Amino acid sequence: MNAALLGMAALALGFASGLRAFTPLALSCWIALWGWIPLGGTRLAFLGTNVGAVIVSVLAVGELIGDKLPVTPSRTTAGPLGARVVTGALAGTALSIGAGQAWLIGLLCGAAGAVAGAFAGFRARHFLVTRLGVRDLFVAIAEDLATIVLALAIFAWVL
Repeated sequence: MNAALLGMAALALGFASGLRAFTPLALSCWIALWGWIPLGGTRLAFLGTNVGAVIVSVLAVGELIGDKLPVTPSRTTAGPLGARVVTGALAGTALSIGAGQAWLIGLLCGAAGAVAGAFAGFRARHFLVTRLGVRDLFVAIAEDLATIVLALAIFAWVL
């Protein structure tokens, strides 16, 4: 895969991280653990371990539950946005390494995609809830599913 296509894939994976910070990274961990992306011997090798995959998966499940609570801060505030940038960068980097490309492409595109995904997801969810009158819970669940499908589709395309 050439660098431009990989950059688009990492951008899309980062976008998914902007929707749900830990879900794409958890999928990256499991895919690395199963040996589909070779992270051994790299600085991201911990993502491809049992411990790494379980820890990130627990964080992802916690986020999926916590996102539905009314006290959860907006994804566009500093803390949640920062987490999305970091996890988007990590997932994009893992994707780049797995595709045999330079890690910097994945890091930068994953981080940029996370910012775009966070703001686009926030606006879309707000629009659907306020303007169309759809219940927030239904929009949140649809967003969860869209994140999973998008991340899986990106890995299927690249790998």
